[in-house]
Amino acid sequence: MKKNKLYVIVITFVATLGGLLFGYDTAVISGAEKSIQEYLINSLGLSTLIHGLTTSSALIGCIIGGALSGLLASKLGRKKALMLAAGLFFVSALGSGFPETFFFERGNPTVGLLMMFNFYRVIGGIGVGLASAVTPMYIGEIAPANIRGRLVSLNQFAIIFGMLVVYFVNWGISNGQSLDWINSIGWRRMFLSEAIPAGVFGMLLFLVPETPRYLSLSGKKDEALAVLTKISGIERAKVVMAEINESMRHHSSAKVFSFGKTVIIIGILLSVFQQFVGINVVLYYAPRIFESMGAAKDASMMQTVIMGLVNVVFTVIAILTVDKWGRKPLLIVGSAGMAIGMFAIAGLAYFDIIGISTLVFIIIYTASFMMSWGPICWVLISEIFPNKIRGQAVAIAVAAQWAANYLISSTYPAMMEFSGTFTYSFYGIMSVLSLLFVWKMVPETKGKTLEEMEKIWQKK
Repeated sequence: MKKNKLYVIVITFVATLGGLLFGYDTAVISGAEKSIQEYLINSLGLSTLIHGLTTSSALIGCIIGGALSGLLASKLGRKKALMLAAGLFFVSALGSGFPETFFFERGNPTVGLLMMFNFYRVIGGIGVGLASAVTPMYIGEIAPANIRGRLVSLNQFAIIFGMLVVYFVNWGISNGQSLDWINSIGWRRMFLSEAIPAGVFGMLLFLVPETPRYLSLSGKKDEALAVLTKISGIERAKVVMAEINESMRHHSSAKVFSFGKTVIIIGILLSVFQQFVGINVVLYYAPRIFESMGAAKDASMMQTVIMGLVNVVFTVIAILTVDKWGRKPLLIVGSAGMAIGMFAIAGLAYFDIIGISTLVFIIIYTASFMMSWGPICWVLISEIFPNKIRGQAVAIAVAAQWAANYLISSTYPAMMEFSGTFTYSFYGIMSVLSLLFVWKMVPETKGKTLEEMEKIWQKK
């Protein structure tokens, strides 16, 4: 059994590189956004709104990638969909670093060049959208029920580890360099650095199998049984294979509402609340937030690294507890912690207090998110949907998540210009509503096989 467990962990590790690239691509903009503002926004006399849209432009691709993920995961398979994501990450890294290639003159910013930069960021966003949906789906369909929560949570660990890595990379690139160098060359190297993990991810994917659930859906039952045997041993594999076959036989329809609307609504609301609590505002604009608190540029980058380390520690707490305590308790505790953090920050903003207290409450907020909504949302999205509709349903939930992410992230600069107190209070209110939603609507999934989860929706 130890050998089988090691095999599952190795497969999971490869798949979570998709999560690492998700985090890397999402956070790389945090070190580069002020240089982009200087190089492509201010030099062209464009507005704060255009800057917000450019900083968040990858999210347009995330919405597209999330929306297409169900179709691609169903047509190509989970494994090939991840390979496509790896290719998109690679192209985006090169193109975002050198958007002038083929069409524009380097050192001569134009509106056309700004559009080309955004185009490459959208390409990377499509990769993120695909990876964000397919990676937890892949792990969820591979993992045995008793450790599925931990293994899917590893994807969130990979996401925030990717963010932490890029915070260090951005800090390393900018450390000791002049502002002029960062604004002309440094930001390019930040984007180019992503090509390395993207290439490694693409190559390692050739070594992992397709998921047994997808193989069964494709009529390749012998291959599915072979993969399950490697994962769980022959006796357990036969039991799980019988459950999968039973699931397929009773529900030949693949319509997304075959199991009612409730499961789809819960999936969408999980995704929307994960973004409406404001986490990506903190992640995208972290250096700027710390600078607004009075930190110098180098210090703000370092504080971002500290925040990244806190994120890693509290995600590990979620990984260690999700299969012991369950999904709902972690989400409820996390929502309460996020509300406390955001309402405190709103109060400090109202009284114009900046300093270490603001940093403390930002850390309380992010720690609460990372031990709850960060990983657990992805765990639930990977496991609540029945086999026959999983591809379509995950795509809907993930597209809703990226649409909510784009709305929150792109409106943040304008909201802050209006009122910091109002902005952070809004995220606090969303945290309270997320707690009530989990308490009233979300089922506990701890220890259940994907096929047992299906029976919950049959009863409703």
